[in-house]
Amino acid sequence: MGPGRVTPHPSVSEPAVVAPGTSAPSVCLGWQATGGTLPIREGSLWQQFSSGYVEAMGLGTSRRQALDCQQLFLAGERSSGVFQIQPLGSQPFKVYCDMTAEGGWTVIQRRLDGSVDFDQLWEAYRNGFGDLNIPYVSGDFWLGLEKTYHIVQEGRYNLSIELQDWEGNSQLIQFLFSLGGENTAYTLSLLGPVSGELENALGDFRQLPFSTRDQDNDFKADTNCAKHLSGWWFSTCGHANLNGKYFRSIPRQRHERKQGIFWKTWKGRYYPLKSTTLKIRPRGTFPHISSCLAGRV
Repeated sequence: MGPGRVTPHPSVSEPAVVAPGTSAPSVCLGWQATGGTLPIREGSLWQQFSSGYVEAMGLGTSRRQALDCQQLFLAGERSSGVFQIQPLGSQPFKVYCDMTAEGGWTVIQRRLDGSVDFDQLWEAYRNGFGDLNIPYVSGDFWLGLEKTYHIVQEGRYNLSIELQDWEGNSQLIQFLFSLGGENTAYTLSLLGPVSGELENALGDFRQLPFSTRDQDNDFKADTNCAKHLSGWWFSTCGHANLNGKYFRSIPRQRHERKQGIFWKTWKGRYYPLKSTTLKIRPRGTFPHISSCLAGRV
């Protein structure tokens, strides 16, 4: 059994089927990952997961730290709050896990009350800022691009964007996405169809590098969008910015409103939103894996 292979147990004759709602205990016991990738089927879609991810999910060796919040959810955790995780290739760090709305979401951005200034430089956006330990009903934070990058490297992830206006209305949009490392300026790539009622406002570009005041990576040739609007995945300056200036009430002046948190396809360019949440979770859920994870995380 050489490196770079995934070898089935003698009793298993084909790749494990891991479809939501099914029971497949052979997934836990029937495969030995020795490097390379393991094919796992989600419905009719085959996906390749690294053997390290499979082992960390309980299919191989035990692991003390969860890879992300969904792994904690599958292991039986049902309370939202701050937890410590350790993605592969990363040191452990704390995240806020949202265990509501189907559970297992790792929150990477929260804007609720303007308690944190999001007009930060590249290093701060890379490492993260704000306080996770503030109760979830208050407090803003940015998890950090490098931490988010480490989380999403071992599978296919959804990005969920939740927005709220000042009249109490909410909207949701989700993308299948990937995130490049710092050598790509943490490029956000939209990989799959959008779900939710909200229309995409990230522009026509499928790959968006991150920009800050001290690193101009946007597609606007004559200006640095982040210099006026804070760090974000800008195409041009006018489509969306969920890291903009927080206003506790809507300013009268239009030039002030354009600096706020906005999503152009909902409420327009000059409506500063009340709250936003960005969170990530692996695509698809595999409830039956919880028996593998119990006692391992």
